[in-house]
Amino acid sequence: MRRFTKRSRRRRLTWAVAIGSILALAAVVGAAAYSPLMALREVRVEGAQRIPAAEIQAAFDGVLGTPLPLIEPGEVHAALATFPLIETYATETIPPGTLVVRIVERTPVGVIDTGSGLELVDAAGVVIERPEDRPEGQPIIEVEGGVADEGFRAVAAVVRSLPPEVRPQVTRATADTADDVRLELAGGASVVWGSAEESALKADVLAALMVAAPPDTVGTYDVSSPESAVTR
Repeated sequence: MRRFTKRSRRRRLTWAVAIGSILALAAVVGAAAYSPLMALREVRVEGAQRIPAAEIQAAFDGVLGTPLPLIEPGEVHAALATFPLIETYATETIPPGTLVVRIVERTPVGVIDTGSGLELVDAAGVVIERPEDRPEGQPIIEVEGGVADEGFRAVAAVVRSLPPEVRPQVTRATADTADDVRLELAGGASVVWGSAEESALKADVLAALMVAAPPDTVGTYDVSSPESAVTR
């Protein structure tokens, strides 16, 4: 009976020591994590091209000194929401005091002439900049209802599908309806595209046609039916 009681006391003591050690370790780790040693001191920005990285870093001035575990997602969102050119972002904390902000900027699809000036826009119609002249490699987009029109969304989808060797050659993109997208190429050739459906296939077919028959040798590429595309 005494041996059983002695073993029970020893077991309880062992458990008590183990639990105490775990709690002490958690307390030490917690104290370290929320201490000034883990305060935010550096914001590192990756992926910024059009947006000055220094401006993004300055947007986090209000959270400098905050322990990394206490920086809320809402605070990060509030700091980055002032930059409309940011399409998506991701963050990473690197102890003891660094926050890495990786951003993806909006990709332009073309230029809209508003009547009061040019606007370089992305596929969502967000204005990226207001250039004096059409930037090289960016087509003029002509649709009846501007960026709110279904034709614009169709044109944007088509432009985004174009391969790198074709995209810079497009000077103009139009759509009377979402099913009537047309492109104009440098040199005068035009492209009958049709709807934005099967755009990836149409883009591949167009690229192959342009190799077989360069734009300065034909008047029109018709890829509206990509399985039976023609040039004329």
